[in-house]
Amino acid sequence: MYNSYSMEIGGKTLTVEIGRVCAQANGAALMRYGETTVLSTATASDKPRDGIDFFPLSVEYEEKLYAVGKIPGGFNKREGKASENAILTSRVIDRPMRPLFPKDYRNDVTLNNMVMSVDPQCRPEITAMLGAAISACISDIPFCGPCAMTQVGMMDGQFIVNPSQQEWDEGDLQLTVASTMEKVIMIEAGANEIPEDKMLEAIYMAHEINQEINAFINRIVAEVGKPKHEYTSCAIPEEMLAAMREIVTPQEMEEAVFTDQKQVREENIRKVTEKLEEAFAEKEEWLAVLGEAVYQYQKKTVRKMILKDRRRPDGRDIKQIRPLAAEVDLIPRVHGSAMFTRGQTQICDIVTLAPMSEVQKVDGLDENIVLKRYMHHYNFPSYSVGETKPSRGPGRREIGHGALAEKALIPVLPSVEEFPYAIRAVSETFESNGSTSMASTCASCLSLMAAGVPIKKMVAGISCGLVTGDTDDDYVVLTDIQGLEDFFGDMDFKVTGTHDGITAIQMDIKIHGLTRPIVEEAIERTREARLYIMDEVMSKAIAEPRKEVAPLAPKIIQIQIDPMKIGDVVGQRGKTINEIIERTGVKIDISDEGSVSICGTDKAMMDKAVEMIEIITTNFEEGQIFKGKVVSIKEFGAFIEFAPGKEGMVHISKITKGRINHVEDVLTLGDTVTVVCLGKDKMGRVSFSIKDVPKEYL
Repeated sequence: MYNSYSMEIGGKTLTVEIGRVCAQANGAALMRYGETTVLSTATASDKPRDGIDFFPLSVEYEEKLYAVGKIPGGFNKREGKASENAILTSRVIDRPMRPLFPKDYRNDVTLNNMVMSVDPQCRPEITAMLGAAISACISDIPFCGPCAMTQVGMMDGQFIVNPSQQEWDEGDLQLTVASTMEKVIMIEAGANEIPEDKMLEAIYMAHEINQEINAFINRIVAEVGKPKHEYTSCAIPEEMLAAMREIVTPQEMEEAVFTDQKQVREENIRKVTEKLEEAFAEKEEWLAVLGEAVYQYQKKTVRKMILKDRRRPDGRDIKQIRPLAAEVDLIPRVHGSAMFTRGQTQICDIVTLAPMSEVQKVDGLDENIVLKRYMHHYNFPSYSVGETKPSRGPGRREIGHGALAEKALIPVLPSVEEFPYAIRAVSETFESNGSTSMASTCASCLSLMAAGVPIKKMVAGISCGLVTGDTDDDYVVLTDIQGLEDFFGDMDFKVTGTHDGITAIQMDIKIHGLTRPIVEEAIERTREARLYIMDEVMSKAIAEPRKEVAPLAPKIIQIQIDPMKIGDVVGQRGKTINEIIERTGVKIDISDEGSVSICGTDKAMMDKAVEMIEIITTNFEEGQIFKGKVVSIKEFGAFIEFAPGKEGMVHISKITKGRINHVEDVLTLGDTVTVVCLGKDKMGRVSFSIKDVPKEYL
């Protein structure tokens, strides 16, 4: 026997089956939303992991290609590493749920979500988000739920609750909101310049729906939920914290952290730690957790300074942005480059342009392969924070930061028709002390303009932080948080946008939710800050996109041909198009609709390729003039190749005004000649004349 529960969300039925599968997991829910099916499980280790000072939570979102009737490509024919979409979905699940586990819990926990079938009308991502929350709530794992998530799209100005995949892809809004019973706990959004008031309306519409889902989850927990298990607390002993305050006074700790230089602060904390190590030399159990204890002491000190004294560690006002700088053309020979600096956060962004054949093909849980024309990649090397470790490629954080900056800029990119390029932006983190993803947004916007990409509007981003007290009304919102305020604060609220509206939001918190006044203030603060950054800093580095792409960037000419003539241009087994490419050195892309893109760096060769294609696709008429090469000589005449794969014949009587006995008397193989078209003969072959070419073409 198993229990089944259902509710309607966005006009579609969500069904949760408990007890049917995975009985050995701590919690399991078989989720069905429409015909989308996701198996969500929550498991935990029996004991805490030794030697760590964090909660070891792993969130997995597994895309099984059988869910859409596909066999994986490649040699092994099985799913490999997680896709970028899977990683981003895992992060969206992780961010709202992590704060709801006990802060002193050190047992390993895994939330696994396996997509088993996909209904295009019901996105598997939202199904997995709800499944993860339900499996944790009904399990015996300590979890302060419920929490629910809702997605909102928008088409033609109307909100859509949990939109279909097509509505999600084509709409003006991609919003995900997570809520507890009282407060919003996570916001993730991509938007086509949505005004702030409209965004708030969408957020709180989702929040209201989340309350219905939370009530639904509570009903499930009341019937089948397990009692939460006891666990070994890893909290720092209060007597240790009291002893630390006697050895290092609160005033001394304030002096240690109160500086705008990260390196100075770290040196001060190192000295504080050494002092405590000497004092606790005989207390091995305290030395084992000293690092975490110093962290907590710093955190309490910083939070008190901000909340009670309105003092930030670097001395700034709560609304003040750190010193800003921006410049373009930092790197020679690349297609576009820019550097954006905000305090001790510094990003260098490089843009590369390529023909549309270089777009990224993404094969996932979609009916068709998705083509990504704009790619934003973010790198975070260890030297950016003064550390040393080998590079192992991008992790989940790097992928998430790159995706956020990518999402921020997509709404302002020109259409393919306006700018037929694939575009890659790479953000290299030179220095990091808070909110590098927002610096990446600013740097990549500048770099795109420097590369000559005709973006519609300038985009900037900024992050707000939060420190809360004992009541909902006791809080301070901080504009432009540095690393320390992020580590010790309660919120990282990132917003990007233009002068006219929001293009992306990513909000994660460490507490059990935000009140509406906090959300409203954070959105307004980020608006004020991004306008200042664009007007006072970015526009002074480069005010608008350059009119032309860089000299070393590929140039692209687009022409339109009759789709019925595509085969003539391509030729048998690609012979014709490959010969054009070989002769001119260009790249050629042809769409099914007959749009031809010729890409190269040599304008003369590009024009030559255009000429060849236009000749090949022309409807031959009497009087047209061509230049060609003699490729074959027969007794009755000569064959002239006037374009790759295209030949016409000049009869011996049409070579010169006078009579000749042999074609070789006038023409030799390889000669370049000018000919006039006489039309087509009865066999459909093109006939030429040399002797009838008008004098002005000779």
